Amino acid sequence: MNRFFSSIAIALLFAAQASAQAPPAGTPTQPPSSYYPAPPPQQAPTVQQGVPTTGLSSPLPGTQKVDRTEIAAETEAQLFADARKIVWGRYAKIKGAKSGDVAVTRQGNLWTIKGRIDSVAPGTEGDWASIDGVVERISAGVVQIRGEVAFRVAKVEKGTPCKVAGTLTFRRSGKSQVWRLAEGDNPCDGTREAFDLVYEKPVEKKPVPTQPKRG
Repeated sequence: MNRFFSSIAIALLFAAQASAQAPPAGTPTQPPSSYYPAPPPQQAPTVQQGVPTTGLSSPLPGTQKVDRTEIAAETEAQLFADARKIVWGRYAKIKGAKSGDVAVTRQGNLWTIKGRIDSVAPGTEGDWASIDGVVERISAGVVQIRGEVAFRVAKVEKGTPCKVAGTLTFRRSGKSQVWRLAEGDNPCDGTREAFDLVYEKPVEKKPVPTQPKRG
């Protein structure tokens, strides 16, 4: 008896599947196919078009706000305070290349950094790199910055700036006066950009002698 009802249930199941797969009236039928378990669809599914790469913004979470720079090495902090130049390795060896400017600013207990280098080497005019962020921590040979570094190269992504963002690590070794970005691979073409912040000795301002008053 149970086998009888099971056979009926299986038959009804196959009938329902066949009814669900049957094309509606008036639909042209496909010729028999060797594909298994079913022939390919007559029309490919539609897909959403990709989002344009214009107007890229840094994906920095707003919850991770830095309100104080941690100084774990005072000597390193004193040196980094006078980081004033940017060198961009992609174009540094081209004749006519020049460095860019960067400013490290102290606002109470928080250090900020902002700078940009515009390439002027022949054939690279219009390309630039920039940095904008806050300094999270300064330790011996290491500066951590929360922010972004952007690279604009005309031949990459049709000139759309490509950015690395988040906690960025700049490392210095030995007696070097250069901090290099560890996460310096361009995310758009994989090129090692060699983005460097360079110490520049501050110019000593000599006091101007006062002129004697003429009687």
